[in-house]
Amino acid sequence: MKQSSPDTCTETQSVVVERDMPYPPDKVWRILTQPYLIEEWLIRNDFKAVVGHRFNLDFEWGSVDCEVRAIEPQRTLSYTWNSCELESIVTWTLTPIDTGIRLRMEQAGFPAGQPRYFHGARAGWPRFFERIAIVLAKTD
Repeated sequence: MKQSSPDTCTETQSVVVERDMPYPPDKVWRILTQPYLIEEWLIRNDFKAVVGHRFNLDFEWGSVDCEVRAIEPQRTLSYTWNSCELESIVTWTLTPIDTGIRLRMEQAGFPAGQPRYFHGARAGWPRFFERIAIVLAKTD
């Protein structure tokens, strides 16, 4: 399920993608925090699950500069996502459910005057979720 919502106070938009997955929290957490697994569903990176750690994501269209802002193991991960004129925050939330985990990603901070970035994220994140599901299925 994907949603987007404008934030009228700051005139920014968010992209939200949520999916229920039949896996335990520790397995989903590894997919989000282990660099070699992040590379399988997203891109090459130098991520470390340490608050304040600066890392880069190198896409074919350019580089994204990131910094880890918050970590609550197996529950929440948040980092900045800055590229070109976009400064946003990506927050992952893992919520236990009867059948596994509900994985939620919100990328917040899309200025209303930059629809290209917003529409790109709205199209891209569901594809990344599909790749996360594939990596989860083949990871022990």
